[in-house]
Amino acid sequence: MPLSLTVLGTASAHPRPGRPASGYLLRGGGAEIWVDAGFGTFAELQRHTDPTRLTAIWLSHLHADHSADLLAAAYGFAYGGLTPPAPIPVYAPDGCARRVAGFLGRPDTAFLTGVFDFRPLYDGHTARHWNLTLTARAVVHDAEAYGLRAECQGRVFAYSGDSGPCDALTRLAGSADLFLCEAHVAAHRDGEPRVHLTPEEAGMCAKGASRLLVTHVGPTLTREEAAGRAAVAFGGPTESAREGDTRVV
Repeated sequence: MPLSLTVLGTASAHPRPGRPASGYLLRGGGAEIWVDAGFGTFAELQRHTDPTRLTAIWLSHLHADHSADLLAAAYGFAYGGLTPPAPIPVYAPDGCARRVAGFLGRPDTAFLTGVFDFRPLYDGHTARHWNLTLTARAVVHDAEAYGLRAECQGRVFAYSGDSGPCDALTRLAGSADLFLCEAHVAAHRDGEPRVHLTPEEAGMCAKGASRLLVTHVGPTLTREEAAGRAAVAFGGPTESAREGDTRVV
């Protein structure tokens, strides 16, 4: 199976009609990985695969627009007839299970163990599923957050997650065949922490990659504007991520 990316959702920071929040389906080497689980993406996931086939779930950080549909999945797996053959590994920042349990008003996380196997991420964390290797790198955000580098049979996919400008993004994108990168803000405000990227910063971070796919475009930009501005800085093939599209890496 060639390494491929299917876009489930790209919206920031809330879902819109026909546009769920952040979520992607990464497939390759026999593995199927749900990368980020923003609002509305569990329904979109079912357009492209049977959720019980998932090899793992990988969450860049625990902000709701990247993780909230883990609740929908929990209900689907536990009560909706989508029972997986074994608990699905969930790679996420520490505390993810407690958040899910807390939202559901449960005092502990034991009830989730039948459907999820939570495994905390850290900088340099590596997991291998079949012929697909996932490596996490800590990035700069206003919460614990990670970017992803996935390698499969000589092909490399990289994903920024949510991040401000940092060296980790440049290293993630280096020699990647496809770099999926956020471009949330039109410009940084004076005095505010830089926890997201402008399109120009996304393009500069992508310099080592072959192709750039812009996503997570915020309300002060259009997708077309973000991709155009990023393309000028990147100097290479640049597109805007759109729901339902599949890219072979």
